[in-house]
Amino acid sequence: MQLFRFTCGPYTVSLGDNLPPMYYSYCRSAQLVDTFELEGSYSALCYLAVARGHGWPFLIVAQRYSPGPRSGFFPGVLFVPETNLLFLGAGERLLAYTLDGPARLWECGLTGGFWQWERSQESIIMSSENKLGIWDIHGQKRWDFAVEPPWQYALDGDTIQVSLGDKHIALHCERGIVIESTAIRG
Repeated sequence: MQLFRFTCGPYTVSLGDNLPPMYYSYCRSAQLVDTFELEGSYSALCYLAVARGHGWPFLIVAQRYSPGPRSGFFPGVLFVPETNLLFLGAGERLLAYTLDGPARLWECGLTGGFWQWERSQESIIMSSENKLGIWDIHGQKRWDFAVEPPWQYALDGDTIQVSLGDKHIALHCERGIVIESTAIRG
């Protein structure tokens, strides 16, 4: 079932939680088909397709992922139009693709569930159950920071304010260095 479709510039991105009826036909005409653990699993499925306009997909990513919706974790996509990069997170897997080609740039594993992508100026921010990660808009990893739930972050200019239980840590967005660390007194 297709859950949503969005268009940005010349690209239409579709995301679903099942393989579409035309999946095998789409795969035969796509330039890149990337699949992960489709057979023999009862975990959640994420289907992503990228097309030019309303044409057939030229990039297809289909994967089983865990943890999934039953645990409160959902796939997320971020598209960077000026570099034609697409970031996909689902369960414990992160993927980055260039739509020029197309080609997979990298795959990265997590030890906890993916939460979301966010863009701030030239930085791509990924949050998961136990990690905060930063990439640039060209897909190069800058740094990551281990966290423990419950945690949250907020952007403040070129600083990321991370709240970890009874501690606040301010990190420089581009370099990942700790600018300030304070304990909260109760």
